[in-house]
Amino acid sequence: MAVVHAVNQTILNRLRMATDAGAVTPGIGTSVDANSGFGQLVIGTASLSGATGVLVTITLQKPSFSYFGVTATMLGVPLSAVATATGTAAMAYLSDSAGTVIISGLTVGTSGTDIMLVSASISAGQTVTINSATIVGV
Repeated sequence: MAVVHAVNQTILNRLRMATDAGAVTPGIGTSVDANSGFGQLVIGTASLSGATGVLVTITLQKPSFSYFGVTATMLGVPLSAVATATGTAAMAYLSDSAGTVIISGLTVGTSGTDIMLVSASISAGQTVTINSATIVGV
């Protein structure tokens, strides 16, 4: 599935923030780290859409990503949170602290995906741990 972002910019331009202000570099839109609060990674089932299919919401570090070339790597991993529902993790999106979706269509699994988990099978009440997350721009 294709990664979808809020405005027509590359994935990295949507994530990258200026070091002295929580703004997108370059230009318009918002960043996962733009607001005073922390961004979130929302992981869900294949039917993830808004609040539908949400399995777990993980609060990100700030800054949430480091950048090298065309690659953004999540900082602070491993990150964990307690699942609120049961299902198989397949999709995810990144939002800012206000809940504005910055990037959607991220894949989730145990290897070869945008977001890698210890296990894709999630049960309500289980602690979900992210081992790594890498997003490559186009």
